[in-house]
Amino acid sequence: MKNDNFEKFKIKVLKRFSKEITDQVFLMIENDRGLFQEYLRLVSELTLDTVNQTIGRFVKERYKLKNAAREYKPKSKLIKSHQEY
Repeated sequence: MKNDNFEKFKIKVLKRFSKEITDQVFLMIENDRGLFQEYLRLVSELTLDTVNQTIGRFVKERYKLKNAAREYKPKSKLIKSHQEY
């Protein structure tokens, strides 16, 4: 049996998560000591823009997401903005 309220809820949750997925990835990096140290090493070897843009593109490709709006007030301090999906 299909519950319409539950179906709407699932869509609502995943839609909201998809909008913030890139920000959440960077928050995870920011809050994990090991990942953060590796991130800083990579930024020093490459550039901040290269690392951040590559991670953002990988998130999009990995989860087969389509661009929506751009968010300019991310929660993560590692990025200035991120793509919403």
